[in-house]
Amino acid sequence: MKRPVPLLNEDQIQEQMLNLPDWQRDGSTLKRTYTTRNFLHGLDFLNRIAPEAEALNHHPDVSLHYKRVVIALTTHDSGGLTELDFQLATRMEAVWNR
Repeated sequence: MKRPVPLLNEDQIQEQMLNLPDWQRDGSTLKRTYTTRNFLHGLDFLNRIAPEAEALNHHPDVSLHYKRVVIALTTHDSGGLTELDFQLATRMEAVWNR
């Protein structure tokens, strides 16, 4: 059984949010909607972020709606936001901006 990652406190969360201006916090979840050119572009983006999630062994909740990719991050095992959520969000931003 893997050990839960420590939760971030409110100050740590607010500090991390400064680095992710396009992300919103919804309670214990980070959310971002990416607008893509079309369905295939959205699917391609999901395929490009999948290795990042695998590398961290941290998997987002995702949905693809024609020209929108909606990402939700939380650390379920820990019950809230952890460093993993912010690491993955940062990696997703890097993939998006390539």
